[in-house]
Amino acid sequence: MSGQGRTGDGHGRLGSMLSGLAVAVGCVLFLGGFAWGAVVYKPYTVPTGSMTPTVNAGDRVLAQRIDGSEVRRGDVVVFTDPVWGDMPMVKRVVGVGGDKIACCGNGGRLTVNGKPIAEPYLHTKGLASAENFTAEVPKGQLFLLGDERSASLDSRVHLDDAGQGSVPRDAVQARVDAIAWPMNGMIERPEAFAALPGGVSAPGPLRLQLAAVLVGVVLILGGAAYGPIAARASRASRDKGGRAPSGAH
Repeated sequence: MSGQGRTGDGHGRLGSMLSGLAVAVGCVLFLGGFAWGAVVYKPYTVPTGSMTPTVNAGDRVLAQRIDGSEVRRGDVVVFTDPVWGDMPMVKRVVGVGGDKIACCGNGGRLTVNGKPIAEPYLHTKGLASAENFTAEVPKGQLFLLGDERSASLDSRVHLDDAGQGSVPRDAVQARVDAIAWPMNGMIERPEAFAALPGGVSAPGPLRLQLAAVLVGVVLILGGAAYGPIAARASRASRDKGGRAPSGAH
């Protein structure tokens, strides 16, 4: 009997240790995931509908803090340029330094260095722009358009400015990775830009951060639930062991 008690106590102590370890690791993952996200990402509220349907006016987005040198074609970026206004704006990068941008080519598409770009994210089908235009993007600059081309005040409006409507790379503050509210998920990189020199940017670590938070929650709940479950199982075992056999007198 005493040997069984010691074995049971040993199992109980081991279970308690594992339970505590699970809670501790879960807390690290949960809090670490949030802390990591706070360092890497910044929330923004989109002010206009110029990026509809990708991002709508009033949407709350998570944008990865990046340096302007990390921007690639196809990225949806948050930037501030004094020529465009003093408030942060959200647009899509369609051209980088050295690119020749034109619209509209065969099939009404935007072209980058003569290559037609498929833009499935546009709000309206047909012509990629209601008005034809051409521009050469100076070195160190970015050419930006909205996905709602019929209403977006973007680089096309500033074609007569210095830089033919482009903005400096260092005007970029962040790259939009996901729509946090409403929860519409991640913003994918357009495949059409992947074939151009430099390709497209890699996704940020948001999915990994969310996974860390979710695993942390599971470990915390699982570890916290062990105590009550183990206590209930122990009581059930004692009750069963204390019953007299049915044929006993």
